[in-house]
Amino acid sequence: MKQYLLSIYQPDGEAPPPETLEPIMRDVDALDREMRAAGAWVFSAGLHPASTATVLRVKDDEVLMTDGPFAEGKEHLGGLTVVRAPDLDSALEWGRKLARATTLPVEVRPFQGEAI
Repeated sequence: MKQYLLSIYQPDGEAPPPETLEPIMRDVDALDREMRAAGAWVFSAGLHPASTATVLRVKDDEVLMTDGPFAEGKEHLGGLTVVRAPDLDSALEWGRKLARATTLPVEVRPFQGEAI
């Protein structure tokens, strides 16, 4: 089976208040259990804010470091899930469920090559 990356994009700024975030996290936990039970779950994690990122880039044989996100924007990668799915349609269905659970945009992309 192929593996797919489900990238969760969240707006910059403060996290939602607990009364908003708690039901979302319950839905995410329930989906996580569903993915595991179906044998689709490979890995998932949330990320610290984009402001904690460090970008490394090569310039004239040196590696330069820059604090902050790679790209400036109003949204950033806030978390990810890797799923195992027989085809893109199945991966998209997991992506739909994740978008509903998180209430955030989810990008679905296949990995190149064979799954490990």
